[in-house]
Amino acid sequence: MRALITGIAGFAGSHLADLLLTRPGFEVHGVSLPGHGARNIEHILDRIHLHGVDLAGEDPGRNRVLLRDLLEATRPDYVYHLAAQASIGRAWSNPAETLVQNVTMQLNLLQAITEVHLSPRILVVGSADEYGLVRDQDLPIGEDTPLRPLNPYAVSKIAQDYLGYQYHLSHGLPIVRVRPFNHIGPRQGPGFVVPDFARQIASIEAGLQEPLLHVGNLSARRDFSDVRDIVRGYELALMRGKPGEVYNLGSGHAYSIQQILDWLLQMSQVTIRVAQDTSRMRPSDVPVIVSDSRRFRGETGWKPEYDLATSLADVLRYWREQVQTRQE
Repeated sequence: MRALITGIAGFAGSHLADLLLTRPGFEVHGVSLPGHGARNIEHILDRIHLHGVDLAGEDPGRNRVLLRDLLEATRPDYVYHLAAQASIGRAWSNPAETLVQNVTMQLNLLQAITEVHLSPRILVVGSADEYGLVRDQDLPIGEDTPLRPLNPYAVSKIAQDYLGYQYHLSHGLPIVRVRPFNHIGPRQGPGFVVPDFARQIASIEAGLQEPLLHVGNLSARRDFSDVRDIVRGYELALMRGKPGEVYNLGSGHAYSIQQILDWLLQMSQVTIRVAQDTSRMRPSDVPVIVSDSRRFRGETGWKPEYDLATSLADVLRYWREQVQTRQE
């Protein structure tokens, strides 16, 4: 059985590759943007087949040929489409880039699959950000909750979500869609709240930053899961999910950013002061986001295995290692 992961060198993509490599009889192929490094997958480079292809690219004709050639050569049974511009901050600063890039990458992939007459099971990864302006009466958030996007990234994920649904209806592709809620773990880059806190703490412990941690809004409450639980959900979605269906994927528990910060500070080896930084505030922020994942749990048997304290400890350990490596 062959699996193709787009964005394999990214945060979730690398963890999904780790998971699939533990499955007997699986051959793992990955697509990564040429020249963007493979740090997250260096430990498995000898066990995967890595293909450097720009799914969006400045030369659409050439990219479509490369994609078709790749699909003809690999003929995957499962396609996990994880490649995306996922930073909300970057989406605010350059909305056109995020909208065009995220939609174009998926469109090129799905179109190439139809052109080479393949019918692999395909996972389209959306986001809980699609729900946007969630009201108290909407909680917990089910799949039928109205989509009220609050940022350009959310709009791009809605477009991906419905583009996947359209290709299922129009071309009969067995596409399953998921809307994962916040997920954390080792390898997540800066620009997200948990790795941002952990990186600052690690830098302070190493003497590279004064003992002052800069924060944004600490009152927001979010549904956090471990990335290793989320990618196991991705696998189950393609194995047991219904083509054409969309599933929420989250823990079902909301934690405030203040609670996350307090947990991490308790793990710190030094005393750290906290200061709010207005530049870290988002133009719009919903007070509470928590998932209703009963549909997905009922159809696949998925449930989280990592508790939040373990996930946070693993994130902090990862950033301590990163800071130490950069000092050497």
